[in-house]
Amino acid sequence: MSTELSKTFDPADIEQRWYAHWEENGLFRPERPDAEPFTIVNPPPNVTGSLHIGHALDNTLQDVVIRYERLRGKDALWVVGTDHAGIATQMVVERQMEARQDKRTNYSREDFVDKVWEWKEESGGTITRQLRRLGCSMDWSREQFTMDEHFSNAVLKTFVDLYNDGLIYRDKRLVNWDPKLNTAISDLEVETSDVKGSFWHFKYPLEAGVTTSEGKDHLVVATTRPETMLADMAVAVHPDDERFKSVVGKHIVLPITGRRVPIVADEHADPELGSGCVKITPGHDFNDFDVGKRAGFKPAEMLNMLDGEANVCQTADGLVPDEFIGLHRFKRDGVDGARELVVQRLKEQGYLIPHIAKNKKGEEQELDAEPRTIATPFGDRGGVVIEPWLTDQWYVDAEKLAKAPIQAVKDGTIEIVPKSWEKTFFNWMENIQPWCVSRQLWWGHRIPAWYDAEGKAYVAMTEEEAQAQAGEGVALTRDEDVLDTWFSSALWPFATLGWPEKTDLLDKHYPNDLLISGFDILFFWDARMMMQGMHLTGKAPWPRLYLHGLVRAADGAKMSKSKGNVVDPLGLIDQYGADALRFFMSAMESQGRDIKMDEKRVEGYRNFATKLWNATRFCQSNGIGASTSIAAPAATQAVNKWIIGEVVETKHALEQAMADLRFDAAANTIYHFVWDRFCDWYIELIKGNFDEETKAVAGWALDQILVMLHPFMPFITEELWSKQGDRPDYPLITAKWPDPQAEVDAEAKAEIDWLIALTSAVRTAKNELGIAPGAKLEAFCPSPSSLGRKVVEENAAAIERLARLTPVNFAEAPGGAAMQIAAGDDAFIVPLEGVIDIEAEKSRLTKAMEASTKEAKSLEGRLNNANFVERAKPEAVEKARADYAHHTAEIERLKAALTRLG
Repeated sequence: MSTELSKTFDPADIEQRWYAHWEENGLFRPERPDAEPFTIVNPPPNVTGSLHIGHALDNTLQDVVIRYERLRGKDALWVVGTDHAGIATQMVVERQMEARQDKRTNYSREDFVDKVWEWKEESGGTITRQLRRLGCSMDWSREQFTMDEHFSNAVLKTFVDLYNDGLIYRDKRLVNWDPKLNTAISDLEVETSDVKGSFWHFKYPLEAGVTTSEGKDHLVVATTRPETMLADMAVAVHPDDERFKSVVGKHIVLPITGRRVPIVADEHADPELGSGCVKITPGHDFNDFDVGKRAGFKPAEMLNMLDGEANVCQTADGLVPDEFIGLHRFKRDGVDGARELVVQRLKEQGYLIPHIAKNKKGEEQELDAEPRTIATPFGDRGGVVIEPWLTDQWYVDAEKLAKAPIQAVKDGTIEIVPKSWEKTFFNWMENIQPWCVSRQLWWGHRIPAWYDAEGKAYVAMTEEEAQAQAGEGVALTRDEDVLDTWFSSALWPFATLGWPEKTDLLDKHYPNDLLISGFDILFFWDARMMMQGMHLTGKAPWPRLYLHGLVRAADGAKMSKSKGNVVDPLGLIDQYGADALRFFMSAMESQGRDIKMDEKRVEGYRNFATKLWNATRFCQSNGIGASTSIAAPAATQAVNKWIIGEVVETKHALEQAMADLRFDAAANTIYHFVWDRFCDWYIELIKGNFDEETKAVAGWALDQILVMLHPFMPFITEELWSKQGDRPDYPLITAKWPDPQAEVDAEAKAEIDWLIALTSAVRTAKNELGIAPGAKLEAFCPSPSSLGRKVVEENAAAIERLARLTPVNFAEAPGGAAMQIAAGDDAFIVPLEGVIDIEAEKSRLTKAMEASTKEAKSLEGRLNNANFVERAKPEAVEKARADYAHHTAEIERLKAALTRLG
């Protein structure tokens, strides 16, 4: 028994109600102990986060897959949770403290961490609530958090095991140091921006009695970072540079510090760049660090001239003058920094070589430095310039851990979709650097290492175990640092299932079946899950990795708050409903391509939902309700056999698209079946013929639509399913995937497709010639095919109602003006005498074609002009192309219309 639907489709009315019903009744993870498992894990969003458009895409695709596999009867598990997001979360809490004139250092570490937990309990669930609004059918009963006790134990065990396996070690190396956050960050968290800067040239005096082959008593070095000369340890020249061969092995006496440093030969120095001489500051530059090591400096001997906040501190040799100590590296709040003072002192002492430039009048003038645009690294969260800084940190031997994943992708154990990403994956993994996993924060997984008075580390799960290693009476101090957030999230596919304990859940659901992620976290997260998963469990975490693109603004630009082009998915849900947004994401997700945001398309999919709603109301008003079987009902009429065959073909096409992870193909398959075949044609064809067979077939076909569309549009489909019949114990979310147990009836398909072709051709021709759609016309078919004759004879009433042709004569047409139309192999002649003014219509069509031809020629000229294409705004070029395509199509349409008139 169906329940009458309201006249209008209102997403807001149904979404919250259905989501609550699904969650409260455990329908996201129904009990299916004997079913084949299917498992995905969501990329755990930051606990500080809120739903952005990228999350909406990522989670929509995952939900489409999990709902599809659940409908196919699998034990479908979608693991959900959030990431503690060390830096991001600590920043949020510290900002709140600043607003209250408070700060972290006013508290003990334990008290501050307690405050973070308080914040997490009160405010950390924003994004999980928003994921529910999107319709994500996650297993909330097992929601995870990377700081949960069982997960934390897994993280500590991983660290200890990797240490014992020789894959984690402590080392003094340069790191990307964020002076704002006072912590090391990874290469992946550094964003490079072009900044206007300067390029200075200085004289570095050779020690007494030493000159170059040209007789000079100094070398010239060029630098964009003059302040670092306070920690210079060498000057490098190229080994083949004849100008400087005589001074290699000699020494420079640095201005300001008076430090005596060697001149070394190293290929890092480019003879063609600048003066060919490069100042070497191994404690503050990644290239210089490598040069310093090659020159024989041990990391422990390398000089550091900055503290954690990038203020000048005394170097180990004590040669930095007192006036520099405590200065910030750069000018700040109008106060000169170390950079400005170094330049000033070198200029006063005659070591600055001015840059000669011409002003706007062409006159020469002296500048202290050459203006340059410099690629400068910034921390993606702190927002300040990153300082390469020499510190002791914990590192993972990523090179060794990368070997197994590289092989897994090469031999097909892991398939990356689309395949085009493999090259990027191999390039990064084969050149991977040691992974710095320690962070100087208070919030996170504290490193399980303790030190004795000599600095020897004891790594263990507990302080008691570390003490046992060190021996009685040895005083130990806990490492202050925490682990990189990505270290813990790398365990997500298995630690969320109970690892390292041997659980039934882990046994059944690991490895997972698929990972869906944005390509932008391929190395942050995906590759690290491969490394940790294969090393710790011996198995790849999943056999397939699907990488989707970014959602971009309508003009193709990357979304950013500063540009003001960020789209809020929650606003779109408020306006058009979650189903419309989800369908847009699915239909636009084409492997390897970014998605351009198009609100009109979202609105269009809302209209699609409304069309299905209205079609269901029409069915209800004609006594068509829920089906009573999975199999297709028996059918004798061609139209009913045809729609059953259409369901069969749609099901197969949809399954193939899902197997290939072609979300766009899957969405468009069901879209065209619903809109074109069912709503536009089947419903039109059965009007006025609601016998019991037709009602049974129509109800069954509509149910198949609701099941196949459900993964993409879960809310409207569940609502319609519930209103079509009384089946409270058989909700759509856990219904059975279509199994028509029927074949395509080729004869019925040919008949109905012929009828549709005839109707479409007549409607198109009428539109082209300006004939009223409802006008009834006589038609002649002198030589009908057997199919054409059969369809016309058996469907005369439908042809009159749909194509408005009556009568249809199997005879020669009378002479005079007529239009010709075709259906299949049959040609029809429709006389036009007395229907329209032939000559006036020819004149109108000719004028319109001439106008479109002129416009198309003009646009073609613009598009063939390289200046226009290269210099015009992209949107102007795009519009010109669209207009050209429109007029070209219009010319063809008008030609066809003139041809019809003879």
